[in-house]
Amino acid sequence: MCGAVATFSCLDATGKYLLRYMDPLQVVWARYFGAFLLALIFLNPITRPKMMTTTRPFLQVGRSALLLGSTALSFFALRYLQLDEALAILFSTPFLVALLSGPLLGEWVGWRRWTAIAVGFFGVLVVVRPGFGGIHPAALLTFCGAICYALYVITTRVLARSDSSETTLFYSNLVGAVAMLPVIPFVWTPPNSALVVALMVLIGALGSGGHYLLILGHRLAPASTLAPFIYTQIVWTTTLGFLVFHDLPNRWTIVGGLIVVASGLYLLNRERKLGKAEPSAPVA
Repeated sequence: MCGAVATFSCLDATGKYLLRYMDPLQVVWARYFGAFLLALIFLNPITRPKMMTTTRPFLQVGRSALLLGSTALSFFALRYLQLDEALAILFSTPFLVALLSGPLLGEWVGWRRWTAIAVGFFGVLVVVRPGFGGIHPAALLTFCGAICYALYVITTRVLARSDSSETTLFYSNLVGAVAMLPVIPFVWTPPNSALVVALMVLIGALGSGGHYLLILGHRLAPASTLAPFIYTQIVWTTTLGFLVFHDLPNRWTIVGGLIVVASGLYLLNRERKLGKAEPSAPVA
């Protein structure tokens, strides 16, 4: 999980840098097309046709579409937001997962976790500061991306019970590459340097590698065990934001981010305690 979130931080920084030279949709295309080519080379579904076999094809396609939507929304938002601002909003994902797990997975939330969710959402509002001269309205795109990502996490949890990590990863890249293919002729800007070409290749490798680590992590350990390590991403993101873009987090991002992290850790601690309780114990 630590490797996955470090890779995602590098992916976001690479994508934000590429936005200087091309349309966000072209960056999304590079991320998925590069990852798809790597999946063809290393996973080789031609000689391993069983890897394409899934017991839940519609869920695989839907999960992949959610990841594509989250990626596209995030890259559009990164045109206007600092990396740390976007990440502070994306840290609302654990609360959204808890919120959606009831109706979708039957894992209902009690009043203590509802309180943690409310406090975490307040932390997001501190970062965004709507109506008080806060950050760019593009923050709303990031929040919509967080909703897509929360649904993606839930479907990943479901698919980990039946499909292999390689199968799930291949479908993620395949659906994204196919969906972006009709779009790219309308937004294509020829790369103007070898560095840009290299970064377009790199972003695909980072996307594929990061999500493989994420899928593998969920196969090896419970989500409640892995989730606290998501917050190590703030170290990588803040560091890359400063080194690459000379961005420093403002006080509102720091305060709001700390509120979100603290609420998220409380929420995860409750989930861990619940996991040790009897199956019939109420969720609180």
